[in-house]
Formats: sequence, C-alpha cells, structure tokens
Amino acid sequence: MEKYALQNAVKHSGRAELGAVVSKVLGDTPSLRSMAKDVAKAAAEIVGAVNALTLQQQTAALGEKYPEMLQERKAEEGRVGLPPLEGAVRGEVVLRLPPEPSGYMHIGHAMAFTINSEYRTTYGGTLWLRFEDTNPRKVAEKYYESFREGLAWLTIKWDKEKSVSSDLDVIYGYATKLIADGNAYACACSPETVKKLRFEGTPCPHRSHSVETNLSIWQGMLARKYLEGKYVIRLKGDLASLDYSLRDPNILRIIDHPHPITGSKYVVWPTYDFEVVVEDEICGVTHILRSSEFHADLQETIRKMLGMKPLHLEQFSRFNFKGTPVGKRYLRPLVEEGVVTGWDDPRMPTIEGVKRRGIIPEAIKQFTLHVGYTKTEHTFDWSLLFAINRKLLDPVSKRLYFAPDPVRLTVEGAPRLDEVLQYHPTEKELGSRTLATAGVFDVAGGDLESMKEGDLFRLIELYNARLVSKGDGEARAEFAGRDLIKDSKKIQWVPAESGRAIEVLEPSELYNEDGSMNKDSLRVRRGVVEESFAGLQVGDIVQFLRYGFVRVDASDRCVRAHS
Repeated sequence: MEKYALQNAVKHSGRAELGAVVSKVLGDTPSLRSMAKDVAKAAAEIVGAVNALTLQQQTAALGEKYPEMLQERKAEEGRVGLPPLEGAVRGEVVLRLPPEPSGYMHIGHAMAFTINSEYRTTYGGTLWLRFEDTNPRKVAEKYYESFREGLAWLTIKWDKEKSVSSDLDVIYGYATKLIADGNAYACACSPETVKKLRFEGTPCPHRSHSVETNLSIWQGMLARKYLEGKYVIRLKGDLASLDYSLRDPNILRIIDHPHPITGSKYVVWPTYDFEVVVEDEICGVTHILRSSEFHADLQETIRKMLGMKPLHLEQFSRFNFKGTPVGKRYLRPLVEEGVVTGWDDPRMPTIEGVKRRGIIPEAIKQFTLHVGYTKTEHTFDWSLLFAINRKLLDPVSKRLYFAPDPVRLTVEGAPRLDEVLQYHPTEKELGSRTLATAGVFDVAGGDLESMKEGDLFRLIELYNARLVSKGDGEARAEFAGRDLIKDSKKIQWVPAESGRAIEVLEPSELYNEDGSMNKDSLRVRRGVVEESFAGLQVGDIVQFLRYGFVRVDASDRCVRAHS
C-alpha cells in the first residue's frame, strides 16, 4: 500500500490522492474488496504519512524501497512520440474532438486535438468536431468560432461537425430508458443535502420512489412544469463506492436560460458525463483519447446500463506548462481581474495568445509528437517549444537591424555609404535591402555599457570605429577603417536618419516557481528598427538581429517570441 501512495504522490507533485491509492490496492487484490472500509482506513493513515514528506523525500523513498515503481514512471515519461492505438483497424477508427465552447481554445486543447488528428491520419479514420454545449449559461458563439479558427490555424481538418445541443431529443430518449429501467430517479433534495448524503454514502428519500413516479416527474420537467432547481435526474450508482463520482451523480437538470443555437426550445440539459456517452454512441466513436480528469468509471457505468458497446479509452495527463495555468477556470479570473490585458495577451496559453507571441502551428505539432503523452502528471518547460519554433523559423525569417534601449552614436570621419545587406546570411531568396548611412546611428545601449574610451569596435557588416566618449544617451567615436579586425566587439546599429521608433512586448511566465505572481511577466522594451520594418504586415515574424524572433503586432509594436 505504501508503494502506491508514494507513486501517486510523486505523480501528483507531492500530494497522494486517497481514492486513487485505495482503488489501486483493491484493483490489484480483489480479495480485499469485502474489507474495503478497513483498507480505506489503513490507506488514509499511510497517505497522511506520505503527504507529510517533501516531494524530494517521496521520490527518494520510492526509488529506495520500490525502484521498479520509479523505473516504470521514468519509462513512461521517457517515451517520445505516439504509441500504436490499441484495437485500431485501418479505415474503421472514429475519433472526436469534444470542446466545450465555454472559453477560448488553448494550447492544451491544441495538443490533445493534434494527438487525435495524427491518429486519424495514421489509421485513415474519421474525426468529429463535436461541441459539448449542454450548459447554456456558459456557452457563447465566440467560443465556437475560437475552436473552429484555432483548428484551422493548426491545419487540423475534421470530417464531420455537430453540436450536442442538436441531439437533445435523442438524449432525452436514453434518459427515459434509464428511468424506466430503474437506473435513474428524480430528486428534489437541495444541493447541500445531496452533497452531505453522498459524502455519507446515504441514499436520499427519493431514491426509493417508483419508476412510475420518476417517469411522471421526468415528463413534468420536459413540459416545463417545474422551476429551475426543483428537480434533477440522478443516476442510481454505488453509494458505497470510493469513487465519489459513482455516488448517484446528477445526469440531467433544469437550466432555464437561452442557448446560442437552440434558443429557448429546451430547459432540461444533460451533464457532460451522461451526454458524452450518448454522443459517442451516436457518432460511432471507437477510440477515446483525452486527458485524465474525466470520470471514466462513471461513463463506463452509464454505457453498460444503456447496453452500449465498450470503447477503447486512452487517458493521459493534462498538458501543463511551467508558470502558466492552462484550465479555463484558472484563466478566466486573470482576464476578469485585469491581471492580463485579455484572452489574447501574449502571456496567455490561449491559441490567440501563443499565436500573437509568434509560435507557429508546425511547432506545436512537432512539440506534441516529440513529447507524446503519458499518464504521469508532467509540467513542460516552454523552452522546448521555443527551441522547436526557433528551428522552424530560422531558415524562413528575415533578419532586421534593431537597437534596443538606443544610444545616439556619432562616428566622426565616417564615409557616406549605401550598404546593401542580405535579409538572411544563407537564404538568398529572402532578398536584400539598402541602408543609407551618414555616420550617425542609434545603437543598442547594452553594447556600449562595458566599453571604455579608446576601445575599438565594429558596426556589424559596416566598418570599424574607436570610442571617444559616452554619456547621457549619446556617444562619439572616430572612423577606424572597413577591414575586418579579428575579435573586435560587434555593435548593432540602425541609421539615425531612417530608423523607426518601436516598442517590443517581452512576455514571460505569469507565475514564479513558488506560485507567486510574476510582477515582471510583461516588460516593454523600446528601441529603434530599420526602415524596412514599415513593409511588414501584422502577423509577420522576423528576427531582430542579436535580439530574437518577434511577431509584428502593430505598425509600431512587436511581441518577442523568444531569443
């Protein structure tokens, strides 16, 4: 039992989950099921002791006492790419992308959808885009479009599209079957009472009502006889189960609120765990690939009650990123409280946010296929995604001259030149431009900081100069010839006569490692860029030489992608 507690704690960043540990023990030793309460009591003591340790101590204990468990975890984390799909028959695989249109698409969605899309391609199957829109208070048209546009941007193509809200009458039929078979009932208990009874494992007084009574109330719900909150339909689950999702969960409820697609036609709406089972049957889904926070056992229980065929289920951990929350429930407060400027803030993991930061679709695809997926909770560092993005951008991005925190430099005795410079050192097809210079430049302030009077330096790809003086945002130098001098310091420059003032947003992680808010997560760097910048369009990605890749955000603003 201790080994499962330690393994689960390491998996969940130092916090073992009692229910998961007990389920693992009972699953591996079925003979203990008759002693489930005793097992749970013993497990609670062990989990408490394990959770009192630090993550480092837990990992060390797991490796020392149960090395095979740690190796199993490392092997899972170390796999790269997508494994074969169990039970897959080429041409017969049916998969689904099931977003809830209650928030904007984010990178976690993108990665999960990429996995489904790649399997569809591999096995020549069918891919559904299915909007799980059964809470009219949360869904909105803009969120549907966010997913459609995000998928199109990722070049993910789906074969069929639908909204669950279009199938409510069919779902009602399955609900009627559950009630008629004695597997569901109408409940009028308050949410507080339901919560208390579920915690105790005690049935509510409505659980023993007759099928006829339950069907009558159900028909009254559909006929708008009752106000919102009066009745819900609950599944007859297992009140003794250690999995609380199986303790008579709600599967339908009254929500009297207009829906963006169906308007006020319906007031009874299914919960996710019920409708997703029905929809998978309607769509002919064969394989479910999704993150592990969903109630797999509950959905399988409903599937069996309805006599539906079992599906192949592959669950993986959520795609977490260092310093950046991904779930909608974490992102929404950031927007509403003004912590970020909006859903498209470049610090946000939304598709609009990462797009604005200069991350390209192919980078997300390659990153997803590189890391694959595991059942072990893992937090990715943005640096790996940035590295892949950089590699893809490098051969196709123009190099422009940019002087951050500029200092005005006058080079005495310098010739007037019209210097023709390639946009890329090796990719000649990207073209060239001519920079006219007259001895006055805006140069990167950081380049001059460590220099002293008399130091020799080279203006990149132009000529040499010797520093005469510097101070108060200005510097003077004297021309020192055009021949390349080995090991001379190189300085970035922009002609003062033609340079354009610009600001660059520099985003970083929203949270520090200790969980505190990073107050410097969005800095503004001001500088001067060469005049050819004026020919770029919003959305273009270029590299500012010796600074990093940036995406054009406006005529006088860029967002830094990464160095």
